[in-house]
Amino acid sequence: MDREVGENSFEHGRLGALRRWGRFLCDSRTLKFKDVFTWQLCKTIAMGQALSMLICGTAVTCQYLADAGVETPMLQSFLNYTLLLLTYTFVLAFRRGENNIFQILKTKWWKYFLMALTDVEANYTIVKAYQFTTLTSIQLLDCFVIPVLMVLSWIFLKTRYRPMHFIAVAVCMLGVGAMVGADLLAGRDQGSSSHVLLGDGLVLVSAALYAVSNVCQEYTVKNLSRVEFLGMMGLFGTLISGVQMAILESRAIPVISWNWTICLLFVAYTLCMYGLYSFMPVVVNMSSATAVNLSLLTADLFSLFCGMFLFHYNFSGLYIVSFVVITLGFIMFNIVPTYTADQSNATNDRVYHLASSADVQQDGDIVVDWLQKEGQENEDRIGSRHRAHCNGFCSQI
Repeated sequence: MDREVGENSFEHGRLGALRRWGRFLCDSRTLKFKDVFTWQLCKTIAMGQALSMLICGTAVTCQYLADAGVETPMLQSFLNYTLLLLTYTFVLAFRRGENNIFQILKTKWWKYFLMALTDVEANYTIVKAYQFTTLTSIQLLDCFVIPVLMVLSWIFLKTRYRPMHFIAVAVCMLGVGAMVGADLLAGRDQGSSSHVLLGDGLVLVSAALYAVSNVCQEYTVKNLSRVEFLGMMGLFGTLISGVQMAILESRAIPVISWNWTICLLFVAYTLCMYGLYSFMPVVVNMSSATAVNLSLLTADLFSLFCGMFLFHYNFSGLYIVSFVVITLGFIMFNIVPTYTADQSNATNDRVYHLASSADVQQDGDIVVDWLQKEGQENEDRIGSRHRAHCNGFCSQI
C-alpha cells in the first residue's frame, strides 16, 4: 500500500514538473494537437514556403543572367519597384480623403523615403557580397537578420518573446548549419574569396538593413495598410534605384546582348520579386516579420533542389534533414503566440484588480461575520437579561 502511494506521489510530482516547464516555455497554454496544427498555422506555413519558392525563382533567374554575363542588380530592382509603382502607387493616387497619396506624402514622405532607401541598399549590398565572399559565408551570416529583427521588434514594436521562441530560432539555426554542411560536403562552396572580410561585412550590413526594413513593414502593415506600404515603396524605390542605376550601371546596361531569352529572364525575375513584395506583407500581418524570415530560411534549399536539375548540383541527404529541421523550428515558433508589453501590463493590471477585488470581498466577509457575531452576542445578552428578569418576577409571584 505504501509502495503504491509512493509511486503515485512520484508520478504526480513528475507531471507537476512537466506542467511547470510547459508554463515556463509556453506560458499558461495547454497545448493540444488540435490547438497546435490549426488552419491558421497551416496557411502561414504554406504561404511562407510560397515566399521561399518566389525567392528561389529570383535566385535561379539571377544564376542564368550571371551565366549570360549580365550583372545589373540595380536594373533588376528598378524593374520591380516600377511594377509596384504602376499598381499600388496608382491605387493610392485614386483614393480620397486621408488615404490619398498626396495626404500621405504631405505628412510622412520622409519616413517612406528612409524605408525605401533601406530596402534598396539591402538588396544591393547582398548582391555585391557575392563578388567578395563565399556562398557558405553568406548563408551563415545572412541569418544575422533574425536576432537583429528580434531586438528591433522588442525595442520599437514592444514585442515580447517566450522561451519557446528562442528555442525555435535555435532549432532553425541548426537546420541552416546542416544545409551549410551539406554544401561543404557536396563541394558547392561557390563565390569569390578575394576580399572575404569586405564580403562578410557587406552581408552583415545587408542583414541589418533587411531587419530595419522588415520592422518598418510589420508596423506599417499592421497599423496602416498593405497598399500604402507597397505604394510608397514603389514610388520612392523607383526614384532611388533609378538614380543609383544611372550612376553605377550606365556602362553595364548598354553592353547587354538583348535577345528573347534575356528578356524572359528579366520578366521572370521581376514577376517573382513583385509577387514576393506583394504577398510578404500578407504573411507578416498573419504572423510577424521574425516568423516570415524563419520560413524564408528554406529558400536556399528550394534553390538547391532546382539546381540539382538545372545546374547539376550534387545531392546530399543533409538537405532533407535541413528542410525538416527548419520547418520544425518554424512550427515551434508559431504555436506559441508572441505578445506586446502593453498586453503584459494590461494582464498585470487585471490580475491586480482581481486580487484587490478578492481582498475587498474577503474584508467585507470578515466585517459581515463580525457584525453577525456581534449581533448574536447582543441577542444572547438581551435574552439572558430577559430570562433573569422573568425568573425574578416569577419568584416574586
